[in-house]
Amino acid sequence: MEFLYLLAVEAYGLGIRIAALFHPKAKDWVEGRRNWSRKLKEQLQDKPARRIWFHCPSLGEFEQGRPVLEQIRKQYPDHCIVLTFFSPSGYNARKNEKLADVVTYMPLDGKIRSKKFLRMVNPELVFFVKYDFWYFYGKQMYRQKTPFFCVSANFRPGQIFFTAWGRFFRKILTRYTHIFVQDQSSLELLYKNAIPSVTVSGDTRFDRVLENKERAADFPLLQQFCEKGVVMVAGSTWPADDKLLADLLRTNDQLKLVLVPHEISEPGLQRVEQQFFGKTIRYSVASENDMKKARVVIIDTIGMLSLLYRFGKYSYVGGGFGRGIHNILEAAVYGKPVFFGPNFKKFREARDLKAMGCGIVVKKSSDLKAEFSKLEANADEYTKLSLKSQKYIEDRKGATEILMNFLRMNYPS
Repeated sequence: MEFLYLLAVEAYGLGIRIAALFHPKAKDWVEGRRNWSRKLKEQLQDKPARRIWFHCPSLGEFEQGRPVLEQIRKQYPDHCIVLTFFSPSGYNARKNEKLADVVTYMPLDGKIRSKKFLRMVNPELVFFVKYDFWYFYGKQMYRQKTPFFCVSANFRPGQIFFTAWGRFFRKILTRYTHIFVQDQSSLELLYKNAIPSVTVSGDTRFDRVLENKERAADFPLLQQFCEKGVVMVAGSTWPADDKLLADLLRTNDQLKLVLVPHEISEPGLQRVEQQFFGKTIRYSVASENDMKKARVVIIDTIGMLSLLYRFGKYSYVGGGFGRGIHNILEAAVYGKPVFFGPNFKKFREARDLKAMGCGIVVKKSSDLKAEFSKLEANADEYTKLSLKSQKYIEDRKGATEILMNFLRMNYPS
């Protein structure tokens, strides 16, 4: 089975290299790993010999794990922190991250690559955020007895680990020193499959969004734009989301949008501008006068979204008409009703918020119009749902502290 797994991994790598001929993101993936060992050797030069490896599949997992990384930086001040990403979106956004001493791509899994990477980094502790379950990396760390942790993991019965033919993949989970899971159902599933080194810590994303809420957000032009009218902040939107929002805008003269597209490229921005019938302005070139005339401000810069939801009376989180919604906690922490599309069931927080009424699922334009109008006509209901949303987040903080207490007890600096 190891051979078939290795064959699949190599085929995946080959597929990415072929895709790199046509797709910029795939090209970044390939170019970022070119001569990785030479680049890593240069980065590690003159860095402390005691090291911690902190891995995030992409940018979302980095934001999820950031509270833990911040505390690790404090707990182990004499260690060199090596931060890796699997995807270009994570690496490109955080390649200058100050919480880490070295930021690089994670080499693709494999017998030789994993052994070489671990020999070069030689970490004392290793943390993987949420997922990226790689067989040979885990096997090598298990053999070396390197403490290896999974942070904010979430498991479901349908995953490959728990199928009748998933024994090989369950081995990956047994090689973690300890797994910190988001909920009791994940713990019970792991226990049932003879994986006992598990703690329910909760989800560190709650800690992260609460931190974000306290951060200053000085965007004078946006504040000016949001002073009048009813504002909805729509984050990580795709074309299907934009269509619904454009339909809503046409039927509500007082409504204004702060729109953060998932794809910030010139063709993508032009498509959004056409969808919203010319009443848009790009944030990067906006003036005071532009803000007075526009009904839609398109955020065409990266890294602002989590701070922008505070400016809206309502939030809309995109992705629900595709592979799945994006991070709704970033919106819900501000105590606002959150709209999202129908593909949300993989996300526990979305299911929870829907059950409470403050997460509002829309399947078509008429749903969004009806739910929006209902809340606009009922201030008491709006306030009730807003308070529920805020309390939901507050009640779930503390995952980072549970993990750090475990480390203080078992792995003091």
